[in-house]
Amino acid sequence: MANQHQEKEVEVSRIKGINAFVLMFIIIITMTILTYVLPAGQYDRIESNGRMVVDPESFHYIDSNPVGFLEMFNSVHLGMLEGASIILFVFLFGGALGIMQKTGAIDSFIKVMACKFGKQEYVLIPILVLIFASLGTLIGSAEDTLVYIAIVIPLTMALGMDAITGFAIVILGTLATGFTSGITNPFNIGVAQTIAELPMYSGMSYRIIVFFVFYILTVLYIYRHAKKVKNDPSKGIYGKFKREDSIKIDLDFKMSTSHLLALLVLLGNFIALIVGVIKFQWYISEIGGIFLLSSIIMSVICRISPNKMAEGFISGARDMVEGALIIGFAQTILVITTAGGLIDTILYFVANAVSVLPASINAVGMFLLQLCLNFLVPSGSGQAALTMPIMTPLADLIGVTRQTAVLAFQFGDGISNMIIPTSGILLAGLAISGIPFSQWVKWVFPYFLIQTGLAIVLLVIAHVMNYGPF
Repeated sequence: MANQHQEKEVEVSRIKGINAFVLMFIIIITMTILTYVLPAGQYDRIESNGRMVVDPESFHYIDSNPVGFLEMFNSVHLGMLEGASIILFVFLFGGALGIMQKTGAIDSFIKVMACKFGKQEYVLIPILVLIFASLGTLIGSAEDTLVYIAIVIPLTMALGMDAITGFAIVILGTLATGFTSGITNPFNIGVAQTIAELPMYSGMSYRIIVFFVFYILTVLYIYRHAKKVKNDPSKGIYGKFKREDSIKIDLDFKMSTSHLLALLVLLGNFIALIVGVIKFQWYISEIGGIFLLSSIIMSVICRISPNKMAEGFISGARDMVEGALIIGFAQTILVITTAGGLIDTILYFVANAVSVLPASINAVGMFLLQLCLNFLVPSGSGQAALTMPIMTPLADLIGVTRQTAVLAFQFGDGISNMIIPTSGILLAGLAISGIPFSQWVKWVFPYFLIQTGLAIVLLVIAHVMNYGPF
């Protein structure tokens, strides 16, 4: 047993690899060196329909301005300042989620659904996937859903299924369906649209369609495996769980009135959010504020003391530290490339390289690039901060709408999260379930290929219909 435990630790250590901040700093150093190597260039910006866009015929070289050694370190602080509004929004939103977690309302809701449909396993799978997918697509739940793995896996095993069924319900629901569609997810769509200067949460109707396409795929894929295991338990993957670990379903569990009222407040929050964004042009300040207000109201209803609220806020904000700081480091790269005059030079060469291709293929190329970049920067908000400043003007240059470029980012970020060995959420979930990374990849890879194919089709459709507003 000791040797097996050590082998697992070695495997996880090998998979985890380089720290994201080390990688980001290597990129910062590399970009600083490139300011001495690459020629500086510049496009003229012109106003079009109320926004500044690149004039594609105006590129010209300018005098180089290499970034000095001390200036490189100074740029870290400047990057934090550049990304301050987004960084603070991430902290505020994380704090609000932390307060909501203290109420136990979401916990209670999941338990009620499990109890109500616990003996109807083929009803339970689509309901639980819908819950976790909704948490991911609406409020950007990620790390906080890991606690449910230890609840859902014993539940699926009690119904004659296996551990990977329960694990997939949580992970594929939250990440592959929720984050990839990002209807109102503030951490990927919110950050990306802010940088692309798009109206917050614009293009929502198409993302709702995307959500249900991926939701149906997820349910069918999990359902197919669950049915196979029900027919032949030897085909199951059980991780560290044993069949005797399966929980008994408490059919008498009832949700408290306070939890029910708190969930109604959360529902009202989403209605207010949608109305506010569409009718009153709410932006990140208003969105962060409405979530904070809703979390406080939920806590009052559930009789959570002010001290507990504060603890929940601090805990939730603490969970966002890594993602928030990565945004700052990504902005540092932008500060250095801007100071060295490299952004437009990079745009010029990339645009020339892809200009001979149809615009729909360019959108697919953006998606595939984001898919690979997420291996290096697994944080959704961090990747948005790193890539969207380049992808936005590139989209203008190559005839792809900015909304389509954001969609390509979403797909690349969400789809890769279920398979890359640098995803902290995935590795943590696998550690909880005791499922080896290699075994998970083998199981999920067909799903990954299917979803990638669907994403390409959906991107081509988005391009054909001129997915906008711009």
